[in-house]
Amino acid sequence: MDYILADPTDIRDNLMPMTYTRPVSELRVGILTLREKWQKFLPGSYSYITADYLSELFPGPAPDGCKSDEAITLSADIIPDAALADAVASLSPGQALYASDSNLIASRGNAVERIIYPGTAKRLRGLTDIFTMNADEITADFRLLTAGRKSAPLSPTVTVVGDPSLVFLDENAVAECCFINVNGGPVYIGPDAEVMEASALRGPIAVCRHSTVNMGSKIYGGTTVGPWSKVGGELNNVVIHSYSNKAHDGFLGNAVIGSWCNIGAGCVASNLKNDYTEIKLWNYPAHRFLRTGLQFCGLIMGDHSKAGINTMFNTATVIGVGVNIHGTGFQRNFVASFSEGGTAGFSDVPMSKFFDVAERVMARRGLTLTDADRRMFFAIREIADNYK
Repeated sequence: MDYILADPTDIRDNLMPMTYTRPVSELRVGILTLREKWQKFLPGSYSYITADYLSELFPGPAPDGCKSDEAITLSADIIPDAALADAVASLSPGQALYASDSNLIASRGNAVERIIYPGTAKRLRGLTDIFTMNADEITADFRLLTAGRKSAPLSPTVTVVGDPSLVFLDENAVAECCFINVNGGPVYIGPDAEVMEASALRGPIAVCRHSTVNMGSKIYGGTTVGPWSKVGGELNNVVIHSYSNKAHDGFLGNAVIGSWCNIGAGCVASNLKNDYTEIKLWNYPAHRFLRTGLQFCGLIMGDHSKAGINTMFNTATVIGVGVNIHGTGFQRNFVASFSEGGTAGFSDVPMSKFFDVAERVMARRGLTLTDADRRMFFAIREIADNYK
């Protein structure tokens, strides 16, 4: 079966800056991205319907593929579970599955027959959903990834508080002389990942493939350390996507960090206002700060952004793509993409300079900035200029 992950445009816009550089289904919530969850439940060939400028890196279906009876189109903001996946797999040609709120979940071919799903379909609606839903999704993904499998043996130097079966070490994972508390949820340590000595982890936590938890780290529940990332210091309910570093002391809480980011030593990000009032967060389509209904919200940082040592972030700060932020004092709550500076002011980052830095950063991981990547970032630059 062919599956097509279609971005709802309004949702995609609400999830910027994270969706500047990826379709909605490539967002990581839990251990897996939304697409990876679907692929676990419904193996097959997957393609995307997303922003035109992303289609070179995230190809769409063949012409008329959406109308084929052998293709199922999925709303990319859906977070699937086993029951929902079964309902999707049961669709016949010409049928469409809707949630009770009349929002489309999936359709097969040229759908004319409407079916209401009797259960609850979880959806990703805004940036804060990424971290508020993360703890539950780590637990769900843990069950999905470990069912019928046996963990690698735990080192006798590791202290586990709670049921040891809720700690899973995947292939070639290493954990030594650390403390793992699973009373609040499971801890998954992915292939080739490492948790170093004197670290303390309180689940649910995901340490994904090839990632590293540095010595003496303190990581609280609802935190995902994405693939090929490195963390240290204190993290609480943080989602890091991939290839990003927050390797030193400093605090992040209730935060979402993109790919290829670097957060310098001693950086701290507030996640609670001093007066304990409701938090407002920058919303790209609205061009203003909107109420979140939350009391806790920290740093949202788009791909390829950097923070110098000892940078201080206000509660609910949104940093765009390709930002280099540094300097003393609390930074502003919204920094537009491709900007450089701090409390003294910001200037535009020339694309040539951005590409030079990105090439050096990616080369350290053995990866190359491709021509397709460059075309994507040029397109993002044109869009981002509207938000300055």
